[in-house]
Amino acid sequence: MNVREGGIEVEVPEQEGDAIIDDVFFNPVQELNRDLTVAVLRTYRDREPRAEYYLDAMAASGIRGVRAAANDWNVTCADIDPDAIELCRENFERNDLPGEVVHRNANALMHEEVFDVVDIDPFGTPIPFADAAFANTRDLVCVTATDTAPLCGAHFHSGVRKYSAVPRNTDYHAEMGVRILLSALARTAARYDKGVTPLLTHATSHYVRTYLELDEGATTANGAIDELGHLYHCEDCLHRDHEYGLIADPPETCPACEGNRVLTAGPVWLGPTHDADFVDAVRENVTEEMGTAKKANKLLTQLSGELHRPTHYDQHRLCKEWTRSASGMDEFLERLRDAGYDASRTHYGGTTFKTPASVAEIRAATRP
Repeated sequence: MNVREGGIEVEVPEQEGDAIIDDVFFNPVQELNRDLTVAVLRTYRDREPRAEYYLDAMAASGIRGVRAAANDWNVTCADIDPDAIELCRENFERNDLPGEVVHRNANALMHEEVFDVVDIDPFGTPIPFADAAFANTRDLVCVTATDTAPLCGAHFHSGVRKYSAVPRNTDYHAEMGVRILLSALARTAARYDKGVTPLLTHATSHYVRTYLELDEGATTANGAIDELGHLYHCEDCLHRDHEYGLIADPPETCPACEGNRVLTAGPVWLGPTHDADFVDAVRENVTEEMGTAKKANKLLTQLSGELHRPTHYDQHRLCKEWTRSASGMDEFLERLRDAGYDASRTHYGGTTFKTPASVAEIRAATRP
């Protein structure tokens, strides 16, 4: 069937209703991901005018690459599936757009050729492709991870194996996934003497998406490693703390309630997961032909205002712990601010927020 998206039209395998018949080729749920990719590419061209060459490393139907070509990027689409390659070529021709389509293993191609921007959007973990992506990419690496259960600690051993870190399943599980992923990618890039700066990162439904700007040199790679550390989370009272460094030194008991059920997670990325100015610029590049424009604008607005704290809270989870009824979020956050604490909503959920206040301070400040 034919699908129109972002001003272009592509052919994809027949779908029955909202079901995904062959997710190797086309996933309609990822339209937000693709819309934001286009907005990021538009924004990044202003940030780095010399960036020109874009690789869609797992192209499938080629829809992401075709949309990049429609925005004047010099596009290469790669896939190991010969049917996908044929479909990619047809979709470039259908839209009368230039684009190179290659039947190649993504890792081999990324090791052999240099691109300004590389986009990795595999099924499951992106880690098997991370080394090749960071080895030769000049400017920007875009990564999607759909294995959120291992990332957030719900599938603990799988997370440890894939990401060489200890994930923990907490009430901020989505952010745990974000920071485990960023940690693994930062450590991979550092092996090639490259530092990473997350320009935009979001956790949406079943995936995490991040855009990492690269900076060459051992010094910048060391700087990225300095953003790693550990989270200490009390399962009894929900107190949490963080500490920079690759060696964990967890407290024997919780400093807030003296309980002995303190979890250690890490190494995680403790630094900012987005650049607010860049996110604002991306929002300016979300245009009306995008099918998810309204959703994308809402997400970007939330991201831009998020505090740079390594974990978030859920008001409902806290109120349950305190045997207290939840209040409206605006009222709840206003009480926190009136008590002298910074506070922001987050994109992780309607009742989630960030603040430097401790659990005890939040409880006292928001008491009705």
